[in-house]
Amino acid sequence: MPNSAALRSSSLRRALLTRGCGILPHDNRGGAVSVDRDDRQRHLPAGRKAQLAAYVAETGQVTVSALAERFGVSIDTVRRDLDQLSADGVLVRTYGGAVSRSTLNRTDRAVDQRLSIQEQEKEQIAELAAALVEDGSTIMLNGGTTTLAVARALSQHRELTVATNNLLAPSALPASAIRDIYVFGGAVRALTLATIGPVSFRANGGADLDISCDLALIGVGAVSPDAGYTTSNLAEAAMMQEMVSRATRVAILADSSKFGRRLFAQVSELSAADYLVTDSMPPRDLREALTEAGVEIITPAAGRARP
Repeated sequence: MPNSAALRSSSLRRALLTRGCGILPHDNRGGAVSVDRDDRQRHLPAGRKAQLAAYVAETGQVTVSALAERFGVSIDTVRRDLDQLSADGVLVRTYGGAVSRSTLNRTDRAVDQRLSIQEQEKEQIAELAAALVEDGSTIMLNGGTTTLAVARALSQHRELTVATNNLLAPSALPASAIRDIYVFGGAVRALTLATIGPVSFRANGGADLDISCDLALIGVGAVSPDAGYTTSNLAEAAMMQEMVSRATRVAILADSSKFGRRLFAQVSELSAADYLVTDSMPPRDLREALTEAGVEIITPAAGRARP
């Protein structure tokens, strides 16, 4: 029979090896199997979350299922970890996954890269924004992937006149919905596949025609209580600002990852918009500022929440 000292030593060893990482695995002969320190740490809540955050930062964007498979934990565990990391400001929680802060902060990404970011949120915003469009009306769309999603969502509409600087929009617009499409001229910004120039068209005699629209649907890069609606490019901001000035109604489109941020160039103050169409309710300070500015907040959960 083992002596008491040996028992105490064995118990201490088991306690040290199993602390924080569950039951120590054993081989077929009943002996303890060594566990790599990184493997043990990965399954500790704090260690797992740190490695999970690092992986999202490295990857840029990842799904819940991919994280669950990589880290060998349940989908519910990954969701809880992502929710906590999002609350801590480490990453941005998205529908079905997460996006790194650095990915979102790269505002001048090529359009093909931006198409894969916040896809679900953009689709939700597009459906809500399309509901604001009336048959037979004239609308303006600026460049960007959110407004491109709106263009695709107009299949139930009819007799629309669309003016845009978004070079991808004409092919995305359902033919059955369109009466006329006009594309603003100017220099082409290859990164965003949008034209940069005046919001106007010229008559045959060379004079600018006065144009206006019933609804301008404007995707922006950031929304904050102090700076209003902003974007990263000065020339695009000027063009978006002119679209806003020519519209009877204005809908700003921005997913929740853009709340509380400020980019280089201001498009307008909050009060310039009639609607903010987004995927979730803004934080309290921004929500109060929008309400004070008379902006109607439209989300999937709340529907049309009038201030």
